[in-house]
Amino acid sequence: MGLSRQDKSVMIEEATALVAKAKAIIVAENLGLDVESVTQLRREARGQGVQLRVFKNTLARRAVTGTPFAALADKLVGPLVYGLGADPVSVAKVLSGFAKNNEKLVIKAGAMANFVMDEKAVKMLATMPSREELLAKLMATMQAPIGQFVRTLNEVPSRLVRTLAAVRDAKQAA
Repeated sequence: MGLSRQDKSVMIEEATALVAKAKAIIVAENLGLDVESVTQLRREARGQGVQLRVFKNTLARRAVTGTPFAALADKLVGPLVYGLGADPVSVAKVLSGFAKNNEKLVIKAGAMANFVMDEKAVKMLATMPSREELLAKLMATMQAPIGQFVRTLNEVPSRLVRTLAAVRDAKQAA
């Protein structure tokens, strides 16, 4: 039995709200995935802040119409799972990592605002460091000159103390 018009409109509203919050959408074909595999994928996704949804493709096309992801509508064919999230790298990592270990999940396409990606681009996105890693590297780079300056300033009194200790030892030995 099909969905009523009211149920469809509720699903479109839900999908539109998810798309509005998302920075990236990755689409993967899930032919033949068993329940245990899907549960494991959802658990991994939840841990990374990624939402996995299964929508009818016609409803998903309506949800992306008029958004920066509108160009993705041409790729929405077949039994698909939609990965949505605020961090594009984490969405790509979750689905690409799972697809490596399970050949029944095939990444078809992805999109960021006004940019559609093919399977290769999604896999390249998955190899990038996450936002947190990039921020950590930036902070380490910014702190390096300050740390070096502090070590240099600390070296002057340390060298003076070592020199005085050496002079004292030399006088005691003489």
